[in-house]
Amino acid sequence: MSTGSSLIDRHREAGSALPDVKLIINGESRGAGSGGVHHHINPATGRIQAEIPLAGAKEVDEAVRAARAALPGWRAWHPARRREVLQRFAELVRDYEHWSPLQSLENGMPLSLAQMIPAMAYDWASYSANWADRLESSVTTHDPHQGFVYTLHEPVGVIGAVITWNAPLLSLAMKVPFALAAGNTVVLKPDVQTAFSSVPWVELGREAGVPDGVINLVPGGIEAGEALVNHPGIDKISFTGGPVTARSIMHSAAENLTPLVLELGGKGANIIFADADLDAAVGFQCNFSLMNTGQGCSLPTRILVERPVYDEVVSRIETIVGAMTVGDPLQPGHIGGPVVNETALKRILGVIDHAKSSGAGRLLVGGERLGGELSDGYFVANTVFVDVDPASDLATKEIFGPVLAVTPFDTEEEAVQIANMTEYGLTNYLQTPDTHRIRRLVPQLNAGTIGVNTGAAFSVTAPYGGVGLSGFGREGGRLGVEEFTRIKTVLES
Repeated sequence: MSTGSSLIDRHREAGSALPDVKLIINGESRGAGSGGVHHHINPATGRIQAEIPLAGAKEVDEAVRAARAALPGWRAWHPARRREVLQRFAELVRDYEHWSPLQSLENGMPLSLAQMIPAMAYDWASYSANWADRLESSVTTHDPHQGFVYTLHEPVGVIGAVITWNAPLLSLAMKVPFALAAGNTVVLKPDVQTAFSSVPWVELGREAGVPDGVINLVPGGIEAGEALVNHPGIDKISFTGGPVTARSIMHSAAENLTPLVLELGGKGANIIFADADLDAAVGFQCNFSLMNTGQGCSLPTRILVERPVYDEVVSRIETIVGAMTVGDPLQPGHIGGPVVNETALKRILGVIDHAKSSGAGRLLVGGERLGGELSDGYFVANTVFVDVDPASDLATKEIFGPVLAVTPFDTEEEAVQIANMTEYGLTNYLQTPDTHRIRRLVPQLNAGTIGVNTGAAFSVTAPYGGVGLSGFGREGGRLGVEEFTRIKTVLES
């Protein structure tokens, strides 16, 4: 690909290699579905680059039936055999060479991040594979009066996995292998914006030895989503997305009492104390919070700074963010690309305009749509507001874009109060070497995960999830596998 060509030409050339999106049901590939088609728009160019066939209720029903039929055989596999196949699956995912441009084309993910995701996906898939033959039963009683009482982990059954658009490959790795390791089968519904990644994912699973029907792919819109979450043949739903859609899913799932795992949004606060290593703390803040153009639920988009170092931190943020570039996601060196679609673009620009007009904060950097070669795409400048009112929408509502809010504080108590002012509770971050302070504050922060001293609050070996509007249930770690099991108690006299 010529780096000297125009953005439009670069994307047209790369887009010719995109996989054809298709439905895959019981191993059969289908180029059309009863749900019609979706015209996929490349967010970097604003132009249609592919047609996505959509599943309707008919194909969802067929996929659920296929997963149900495949369940007894997959569940009966010796766990060590499942582990071997799933480990091979993880290796094929790691070695697939087309992930990086594919992700940049489908949702505008900058190449710098897209190149990191396959290794992360391998870590999640490989880790979960190794739990396939390690889940243990527990003996609760063994005496002459009560007999032998013990518990068993069993697969839940057929899992409806609804994948998010902001990092689809990673979302696939966080859900599907964990469900498979526990002995479940899966009906997979990716977001229509990012259905491309799911096709090689399912095909690589089949190449690794996963039997037909164990993973079924039904790209679709609202019709397919409703059919999936309403289906009586679905035993559990795992969804990553926003609270509005989650509420709708919960209403639908209630009809069949279908249990849920919901990994939703976040409005993480990064609390920087005066004794922090500012080089590390501010560098982490700027690079991590604007990763993937700010489209990440665990990103610390609020910065709370102790007043003695507030002016210095603001100055450092202005320098660092001002030097960060937003541009063509297919070209290296950019921390930001386009936001995912025109709806997101308008929403984010609306948030910025409202923050300006309402006096929620003082605009320090950015605040506009980018023009020039980027004018046809959905590009927003990296934006920072300072002196932000901690009760404003800018500080409490999830934006899911490259917009940061900086607020000063004077005491630990005030920092905790501000951090907990949002209804979200996914991640928070602390920057301080004071171990006593860390132990004081961690229990007070309303979040599922706390990152301390520049640590990203995200690890395959530990459970990940939130509270409040950030959802419930956990992905990752042993609990991430156990989410897809149910406990059976056995009493032997």
